[in-house]
Amino acid sequence: MFTSPHLLRTRRFLPLFVTQLFNAFNDNLYKTAMVLFVVYQIYNSEEAEGIFSAVASGLFIIPFFILSALAGQLADMRDKAAIIRKVKAFEIVLMIIGASGLMLAWRGYEMPVSLFGIETSFPVLLMLLALFLTGVQSTFLGPIKYAILPQHLRKEEVLAGTGLVEAGTYIAILAGTILAGWISVEIAAVGVIFTSIVGYMVSRQVPPAPPQGEVEKLDWHILRASVRLVRDTMHNREVYYAILAISFFWTIGAVLFIQFPPLAKNVIMASKEVASIFLVIFSIGVAIGSVAVGALLKGKVSARYAPQSVIAMGVFVVAFYVVCKIWEADKPTQLLDVAGFLGWPMASIILLCLLGIAISGGMFVVPLYAFLTTRVAPDKASRTIAANNIVNSGAMVGGSLLAMGMSAAGVPIVEQVLISAGMCLVSAWLGRRLLEAERAASAADEIR
Repeated sequence: MFTSPHLLRTRRFLPLFVTQLFNAFNDNLYKTAMVLFVVYQIYNSEEAEGIFSAVASGLFIIPFFILSALAGQLADMRDKAAIIRKVKAFEIVLMIIGASGLMLAWRGYEMPVSLFGIETSFPVLLMLLALFLTGVQSTFLGPIKYAILPQHLRKEEVLAGTGLVEAGTYIAILAGTILAGWISVEIAAVGVIFTSIVGYMVSRQVPPAPPQGEVEKLDWHILRASVRLVRDTMHNREVYYAILAISFFWTIGAVLFIQFPPLAKNVIMASKEVASIFLVIFSIGVAIGSVAVGALLKGKVSARYAPQSVIAMGVFVVAFYVVCKIWEADKPTQLLDVAGFLGWPMASIILLCLLGIAISGGMFVVPLYAFLTTRVAPDKASRTIAANNIVNSGAMVGGSLLAMGMSAAGVPIVEQVLISAGMCLVSAWLGRRLLEAERAASAADEIR
């Protein structure tokens, strides 16, 4: 029996795991430092802050929608380890661009421009360009980090490996988010460049992962390749419902992450350090849920707990909304630091609600990713993940546009939280459909 600690001692897993840690850490150090700096130092309007947060999220997600089909083809047709190294080298360049934007903004350099009707500056556009390129980088890494696992791990190790990757990702998000909230913007600018260099060096230790099936010609027609990829993937009912359920989950996550910084500033009246704590609690919870569901399922890939988990998530989202409304009725008159926030009545309840949202969300989504790599042929795994990324990103862009539209229309940021709760009902229905498809497939296997 191979356990998670065993995997962390093997070269076939550890370098990939650490590379993913550095990637998630750096992405979130940069993204969080950028968003918190702009929301707290540049804009002074809930509407402008909400729109900027949504624009930033949308720019990061769009590459997944456009380029995932090509990324999936490359991951299945080329050596996955070689792609990882090239992408990590590209990260060094894009982080130099992002760090330049952060430094120029910090030094007060301005070249006024208009973005979606909002007056902004050239350094902000430079930061957003780097964020878009970060999305491109993640698009090409996304199909690999899960699809490489069945190639390097034994069948009984795949769920544990998936859980470790997911939990490790959120621990790295946690670390990057904490630092972004507490260090100065100039230190963050230097840190993202340094981390990208270290991440590249670690990626060179990932063992080779050559193509496992017939090497086909790459289809460079992005739209045609995307449509064909999704169509060819969705014929498997288990994969079909897993992809739809994951998409709704990440739409919920996208809307919540868009809301957190402006909600923390304008509703909770909290400093950027407290805003980073909100994101940290969310990341801790997903990591806990990722490991917990693996223990409950005992290594078996199953959607057994999916419907209950996402219903629990919806309940916690509603509880979070109620607490925010109570807080808003008697909120502070100036921004609270961490000590002030923790000493305010109901602060612990807000954090517990966020933790509950995240734990139940992690329990919901991790087994679904394992479906994508264990229910298809090994040589199709990367393209299955890529198809999932296309559908996910389309749903998340829709969620970002919805949040941006509501902010532009003047809908209070706290009221937007309820949309996430409604989405949980849809995810629960999809989780139930996936469980039914899983049982039907098991019954068919027994007959055969």
